Amino acid sequence: MARRNDHTREELVSMTLEQVKLFLNEHPHHELSLRKVAGMIGYVPSTLVNVFGNYNLLLLHAVAQTLDELFAEAEAQMNSATSPEDALRKLAYCYQEFAASHPYRWQLIFQHTMNGDELPEWQSERINSMTSMLETLIRQITPQKSDADILEASRVLWAGVHGITLLSVDDKLFTSVPVDAKALIDNLLNTYLNAWHA
Repeated sequence: MARRNDHTREELVSMTLEQVKLFLNEHPHHELSLRKVAGMIGYVPSTLVNVFGNYNLLLLHAVAQTLDELFAEAEAQMNSATSPEDALRKLAYCYQEFAASHPYRWQLIFQHTMNGDELPEWQSERINSMTSMLETLIRQITPQKSDADILEASRVLWAGVHGITLLSVDDKLFTSVPVDAKALIDNLLNTYLNAWHA
């Protein structure tokens, strides 16, 4: 068993999050525990509590890492967009593809709760970055809309894409023939884009 001074705090954070990421590539987060994570890196659970504060915050750091990766992929996809409408489509596709490629990591984003604790500012900032990305695109597509309308449209679109993604990742679309999640996303976006441009 390693001692606390065998690694710096930064090394412990990096080692821990890498092990959690590897675990979540194959297993859902509810099969994980503080004791299991500690064992993976050769430390005792109390060391991880000293580093992260508690197991809940450890998982929140894993969520933050996943959001950073999703944000980076979304930005890269949107950089090749030819219009705000194209960027909106690329953003939605990226969201669905990321979830399909990393289902357990993606599920943790939405299944993790703070159990009554306040969400740290560093996590709130990540969430704001993701939502403002969508709001910016909608503002570019429909500059005549009010801020309240843009906010509402962004949440409706996100909820729609999220719902399609969730049901497709969990294979719960309940159809007798295979349904392409991207086709459903296109249907949703086309309906909105046509209404906005009418």
